[in-house]
Order: sequence, then C-alpha cells, then structure tokens
Amino acid sequence: MKKISLIIPCYNEAPALPLFAKELNKVITQMNKETHDYSFEVLLIDDGSTDETKDVMKDLCHRSNLCENPSDARPSATDKTTSNKTAVSDASFPENIAYKYISFSRNFGKEAAMYAGFSNASGDYVAVMDADLQDPPTLLPEMIHILETEDYESVATRRVTRKGEPPIRSFFTRQFYKLINKISDANVVDGARDFRLMKREMVDAILAMSEYNRFSKGIFGWIGFKTKWIEFENINRIAGETKWSFFGLFKYAVNGIINFSETPMSVASGFGIFCTILSFAMLLFFFIRKLIFGDPVAGWPSLVCIILFIAGLQFLCMGIMGKYIAKTYTEVKERPHYIVSDSDIEDIKKIK
Repeated sequence: MKKISLIIPCYNEAPALPLFAKELNKVITQMNKETHDYSFEVLLIDDGSTDETKDVMKDLCHRSNLCENPSDARPSATDKTTSNKTAVSDASFPENIAYKYISFSRNFGKEAAMYAGFSNASGDYVAVMDADLQDPPTLLPEMIHILETEDYESVATRRVTRKGEPPIRSFFTRQFYKLINKISDANVVDGARDFRLMKREMVDAILAMSEYNRFSKGIFGWIGFKTKWIEFENINRIAGETKWSFFGLFKYAVNGIINFSETPMSVASGFGIFCTILSFAMLLFFFIRKLIFGDPVAGWPSLVCIILFIAGLQFLCMGIMGKYIAKTYTEVKERPHYIVSDSDIEDIKKIK
C-alpha cells in the first residue's frame, strides 16, 4: 500500500479547515470504493495563527485517530461549543487517513510551512494544498492516476482564469511570470499553483535545496523533473480572507527574482557603465566647445538635473546590490527555517 502525504499550510484558517477536511474525506471515501491501494497522511502546518486554527487542527487529528483506534476514547482537546468544532464533528473520517499537526512558535511564512511539511512527510507521493479549497481535492484521484500510469515525476496545477481577482493584481501577476521566465533559468508557469503531487525523488531534491530564502515555485521549476500540468478554473475561497496583500505579493515577487536571477545586478552594472560613458562624452563636448568658441558653458539647471538623475540611478543600483548582500547575510547566519512549539509527531525536529 502506497502512502500519500498531503501538506496543508495554514495561517488563521479556522473557518476553512473543517470544510476542507470534510471535502477531502469525501474524496478519499469515494476513492476507497474503487481501490484500497493508498493510505493518506495529512500534515496540517500551523504558521503561527492567532485564531482557533491550532485547536481545530488538534480536533481533526483526534477524530482521525479515533477512526484508526476506536478504543481510544480520550476526550477531544477542543470539544467546545463553537461553529468550527461543530463542523469538524460533522466530518466523516475514512479509516485510511491520518491527520497530524505541526504548530510554529510564530509566523514564519508559507514557504517555511511548506518546507516543514516536506521535511516531515513520509509518503511515497507528496502533495501541497491550500486549506481554503482553492486547490480542489477532487483533482487528487486524477493526479494519482497520472503518476501511477504515465512517465511523470510530478503533476502540477494552474489556473486558466483569474475570475474574482482584482484586475490590477492579475495584470501585475502576469507581468511577473513573464519577467522571471525571461531573466532566470527557473521555469515558472503562468497561473501555477503550489498545488502539485510529487514522487519521493522530487521531494528529496527539494529538501536538498536548503536555502533560507525560499521561493518554491522557482525551486519546482529549477530542479527540472518531468511535470504534467492540469488546468482548472479559478475557485474562490470557501471561507475566511486572503492573507496576501498587494505589498506582500510585490515583496514575494522581488524575492523570487533575486533568488533565481543575477540579471538585476547585470542591469545595474550596465547602467553604471552607460552613465560613465555618457558623463565622459559630455565632459569632452564641453571642453572642446570651450576651446573653439570660448564662451562659458550655459545650462546649469539642466546640468543639475543630469547630476540628480545619475545620483538617483546610483542609489537604485546600490539598493539592488544591497538586496543581494542582505540575502547573502541572511543565508550565512544559518538561522532555522522554523521553530516548532507543538506537534503530535513524536520524532519531529523542533528546530530546522
């Protein structure tokens, strides 16, 4: 029997988690009617949530454990009269699914949560999914079938539409995908989701890339395993609100470009060379003009503007170089990607 690990990064997803579990359990129950060749491990990663996410996770883990061990009658740690717990209690759990949770000491970001999932997943196949049901669990049977019957190491998903997303955000997202594919050797597909199912050898390759500044979409493309893409229409969140602001997405995009491309440094160097040649040519022009015509050089305002332009350009280039230096500084400190404060996984590494 093959094991399939599902990594679910969560940040303030208490309203969505019970609905996600209900839908996932339904899909697996349907799969069990056709085959019993798979067991499922669901790793719920609490990325420092400030709501009841951790409590809901514990309740899901407890109830899935009761299905595996019916004699275990210990009370749920979260049997409280809230709508989230009620939704969890309404979910039906197949016997071949085990929920586990990892809770961080603070918010380390989705990339750290995914890395924690990869580090603790024990399955033959490993998938990453969001808890808001924008990554439909109904695609899992098809993805599993493709890995089992076709010559692929990974099955990934991409949105073909961005319905319900602000137009300005959609525009800049598309431009980002075009830019990063032109200036880097990481193949990032437009509309790509983190939702993908991978064989163990691909997961091991991802874990071998242990850099602190992570950009998983770039890593997936950079390691180069053969991938089949499944397309689907954009789906709105089932509950809660998105945690990505426009500024957060912009910062994420900048980090992705810096992590996988040296082009910004090359462009900065090119600007420096261009400005040096331009200033030398202007100096030569004014010197010859003085010798031939003998008049004082006019146009001081325009000269001041040119100086300010060059100074601004220098500061921009220094900022780009500073960003790369800061990334290098962060890497050499070798701080852990995350710190675990609580988990029901016995042999988990608390700091990694």
